[in-house]
Amino acid sequence: MKPKLVIILGPTGVGKSEVTMDVALEIGGEIINADSQQVYRLMDIGTGKPGPDQRRKVPHHLIDVIEPDGEFNAALFRQLAVECAQQIWSRGKRVIVCGGTGLYIKALTQGLFVGPARDPELRERLQAEAGERGLAVLHDRLRDVDPEAAASIHPNDGHRIIRALEVFELSGKRLTRWQGEHGFGEKQFESLKIGFNRERKELYDLINGRCAEMVERGLVEEVKRLLEKGYSPDLKSLQSIGYRHMALYLRGAVSLEEALSLMQRDTRHLARRQLTWFRGDKEIQWFHPEKERGKILATVRAFLA
Repeated sequence: MKPKLVIILGPTGVGKSEVTMDVALEIGGEIINADSQQVYRLMDIGTGKPGPDQRRKVPHHLIDVIEPDGEFNAALFRQLAVECAQQIWSRGKRVIVCGGTGLYIKALTQGLFVGPARDPELRERLQAEAGERGLAVLHDRLRDVDPEAAASIHPNDGHRIIRALEVFELSGKRLTRWQGEHGFGEKQFESLKIGFNRERKELYDLINGRCAEMVERGLVEEVKRLLEKGYSPDLKSLQSIGYRHMALYLRGAVSLEEALSLMQRDTRHLARRQLTWFRGDKEIQWFHPEKERGKILATVRAFLA
């Protein structure tokens, strides 16, 4: 029998962390983070990391594993997550994966396609072009050669835009074609995918309030400390939601009120993109995180029985 993974996923701000804690305490589990921003050290408020009390109650893994200027991707996540899962199982505990980064969850449960190796010279040229002409130019080029990839990659995600263009230039084959040929069939685990969602207005109201709370808790000061330590606002980590908005405010480009409004808007857009990604996965069982908590626990217990 394949080892079992409980995966709790959903859009940002939907309320995954609290319910995942309850599930972990109920089944004797440990949590593996599948949020692409919580892996970075020194970035706590804007990424919504679980607090010290939560992490004392239930062990959390793959949080604070890399500096803000470090490289992290789906392949590294898969490697580290598999290692963590094996360690957790060896202690007789259950494994719960929690997060909203769909690519990470897909990499863990279905494997990764093998594309052409990275080309440092080509990558450097694309990065230089992005710096001179802007990411929008590269994103437009990607839309011309691989419309499906462009539709799934945010225009601000320089890392993935450059990788998709790199794959095409090196192989003459679209990234989405590589992925389609791979088939993502490397299922070494038996997985239960629990998805959380709410009515749109309810979710958006929660997102707006959560963003405002992050600012009240000191997000501006957190970003200021990162910049004072010498981390560039152009880093992939600091181009994420919240961090790039507060950096704009600190630079004097927008007011704090405008920065918060942009952060709220972009977080809502992110939630919509995440839901679009997840809705393509027919294995996900969807629940309201508060109204159906009993059903969630019953579904997890039945899967693990």
